[in-house]
Amino acid sequence: MCVLKPDFKEGKLAEQNAAPQEPTAEKPPEVKVQRPTFFIVLAVVNMLVVAAVAFLLYKGRQKEAAQPKIDDVIAGEAKAQDGEKVESEEFIGKLIPMETFLVNLAGSRGNKVAKINLELEVDNAKVEEEIDKRKPQVRDIIIILLSSKTFEQVSTREGKDGLRDEIRDTVNSFLTKGHIKRVYFTEFIFN
Repeated sequence: MCVLKPDFKEGKLAEQNAAPQEPTAEKPPEVKVQRPTFFIVLAVVNMLVVAAVAFLLYKGRQKEAAQPKIDDVIAGEAKAQDGEKVESEEFIGKLIPMETFLVNLAGSRGNKVAKINLELEVDNAKVEEEIDKRKPQVRDIIIILLSSKTFEQVSTREGKDGLRDEIRDTVNSFLTKGHIKRVYFTEFIFN
């Protein structure tokens, strides 16, 4: 058996005998100056994009705030209707005089009699024609309404206003070509 002993001298010689290596073409990597510039440009572009998005959001919110909300629309519509109502209330339409009504008031057993003259305000000529054609029906309804009221019900201002509204609503319920706008009492006498 043969044992080889490592000879450190030989190891040193082997390294010395080895051909000297030529330096390779590999150079240590150079630090490029472009990398920091690239990151700076990227950061600037990023900030511009963020600023543009923020500007668009701001403009969108401004535009949204400028648009009327549902509450604004409702308030404006109510205001417009009030204005139209005031204009229409100022204008008195065609008046149709009714013949005198002489009725016994309810609960008086013939002791309380009311004499009433009234006029109906209409909004167009077609309603006027319809009321003229249906005058017996209109008078009948009004007589029934008047005779169903007691002296206490029609002797106050509120009672008379309620009677006006009731006459208007009842007659309007069977008119087909328009409606009565108001009822005016031209004479209202009790005994």
